Amino acid sequence: MTDRQRNAAGSAVSLLILDVFRLNGRLLAEGDRLVAGLGLTSARWQVLGAIALAPTPQPVAWLARSMGLHRQGVQRIVNELAEEGFVGFADNPHHRRAKLVTLTAKGRTACEAADRLQKPWVNALGKGLSASDLAAARRMLTILRERLDGAAPPEA
Repeated sequence: MTDRQRNAAGSAVSLLILDVFRLNGRLLAEGDRLVAGLGLTSARWQVLGAIALAPTPQPVAWLARSMGLHRQGVQRIVNELAEEGFVGFADNPHHRRAKLVTLTAKGRTACEAADRLQKPWVNALGKGLSASDLAAARRMLTILRERLDGAAPPEA
């Protein structure tokens, strides 16, 4: 096999990647539409969700890492959310400059409202799909993400 040829699995992964890109675009557009009335975008909602789901307040770098995003992009969104009162900052006992990001009451209210909006939408999206098929798809995406997160490229 030359460097320019894909094996069967490589071809299937390439097609899956293209589908994930398309799906991501549609999810972002639909997320923007869903939470626009809350003063959020998909990106803001994603960051608020990461803050809400963290077991303890985290610095921006840790939030970005958990989301698979660049720290600078998450920092920009956190700064916007802080300016609008959705998040605040707390001192970090482990690092003088890297403040911990916390949800304000407004941020918690927005997360809860977004969750209420998301439930019927996601239920409709999943209608007719089996939980086992969705779990298998999730396992496959997790494997690919973990391979991408690894220090060494996957073996050929």
